[in-house]
Amino acid sequence: MALVLHAGKTNKNGYKALIVAEYSGVKVELAPNFEMGVTNKTPEFLKLNPIGKVPLLVTPDGPIFESNAIARYVARLKADNPLCGSSLIDYARIEQWIDFGSMEIDANVLNWWVPRMGRRAYLPPAEEAAISALKRALGALNTHLASNTFLVGHSVTLADIVVGCNLYFGFTQILIKSFTSEFPHVERYFWTLVNQPTFKKVMGDVKQAVSVPPVVSAKKPAQPAKGKAKEEPKKEAKKEPEKPKAEAAEEVEEAPKPKPKNPLDLLPPSKMVLDDWKRLYSNTKTNFREVAIKGFWDMYDPEGYSLWFCEYKYNDENTVSFVTLNKVGGFLQRMDLARKYAFGKMLVIGSEAPFKVKGLWLFRGQEIPKFVMDECYDMELYNWTKVDISDENQKERVNQMIEDQEPFEGEALLDAKCFK
Repeated sequence: MALVLHAGKTNKNGYKALIVAEYSGVKVELAPNFEMGVTNKTPEFLKLNPIGKVPLLVTPDGPIFESNAIARYVARLKADNPLCGSSLIDYARIEQWIDFGSMEIDANVLNWWVPRMGRRAYLPPAEEAAISALKRALGALNTHLASNTFLVGHSVTLADIVVGCNLYFGFTQILIKSFTSEFPHVERYFWTLVNQPTFKKVMGDVKQAVSVPPVVSAKKPAQPAKGKAKEEPKKEAKKEPEKPKAEAAEEVEEAPKPKPKNPLDLLPPSKMVLDDWKRLYSNTKTNFREVAIKGFWDMYDPEGYSLWFCEYKYNDENTVSFVTLNKVGGFLQRMDLARKYAFGKMLVIGSEAPFKVKGLWLFRGQEIPKFVMDECYDMELYNWTKVDISDENQKERVNQMIEDQEPFEGEALLDAKCFK
């Protein structure tokens, strides 16, 4: 009995099993005449999977549902399949990335896409949360891929197939170029995968989405039938006292739509205009100390802003220059959420490994903003020390970091990056 996969021909979860089958030399056939929303609601299908979800694999030993479980089953039909790794640690890391792809990438792509399709209530704050979580996940993946062609080892594994299919849905449905360009290593990885002959045999030519889908109203299906509409005037007349309650309910539904104010916007006004400082920094090409540094201290408002030194906790691990530079670049990308409230300098120090990463940050307010600590996971990878500007040595260190002074603390600079 052949393995029969019940799924649509373009179902990204069905692709997982089909690609694994191609790599493994296992014959998997698509169920003929499968129609989503029809076939999977028949009594015959529901006997195989009571909740009617796809894909579903029918095997000689019985049915299997859940796409990752199906992909694992097909892979293990081949003894010593390299897709499953060659050691216990490989196996564990493959499972790690499969879970990551499902929970961190696929779930957040769907949380962004599904409400826009009108299949769930569309709430802007919920969309922002999904996008933020997705960026965090892609940032972590981007950092890993900065020094790895594939997720585990040096060739395609089950992890790449699952994560690649999850990315496929995102890239083709909602992740436009201006979004994915923030994660260049993820882009390289994705296009490498989908152009592998085995992937291409299943997926065909893949094209990236060119626009984010517009929001489709989810309210239309819930509108009362015309017959009931005629009764509305009578109901309103009889239940006049309850009208304020109904209005209150409408207000509750509308309340999540306005974007909540950032707590930093509620602070007392500061004499320092951050954009003025950023322009001065960018436009000063000569006499940097006399113009930019002096201008910074003239503008600086110690009541409205605070300065912080940071140092990477694991500098002894910075043994490869380009990986270290990518690590810092990824951190600055993920700090984009704070651009309105922060300015930063990150220095990569040393002429040979291990390289040291140190930085200087200017934040609105007297503490590092809570939303930055919560949303940017890189923050916990650094030790943070508030600058005491009454200490002339610390003040001079601030000057040197803004200026990219070299040598810095007796060592050459490998690179200096600015967040502005």
